[in-house]
Amino acid sequence: MVSAAQLRAGRALLGLSSKQFAELSGVGWATIKRFEDADGIPPSRTGTLERVVKALQTEGIQFIGDPITSPGVRLNRKPG
Repeated sequence: MVSAAQLRAGRALLGLSSKQFAELSGVGWATIKRFEDADGIPPSRTGTLERVVKALQTEGIQFIGDPITSPGVRLNRKPG
């Protein structure tokens, strides 16, 4: 799982607005806002959070550390 802080940080590393992030992940803007505003790990029952995480990973974001005690992200873009 990932934390709201990691989602915000990943989006920031990619330079995406929340609207662009919503389009990239195929979920609504309000969902992105709700996920990013959550405390800790955002609640999700339908796999929506997994789609959001996958969209960031596809763009080169790696989630590192523990999502609660030491959340982190790293950008690994392929050259070119």
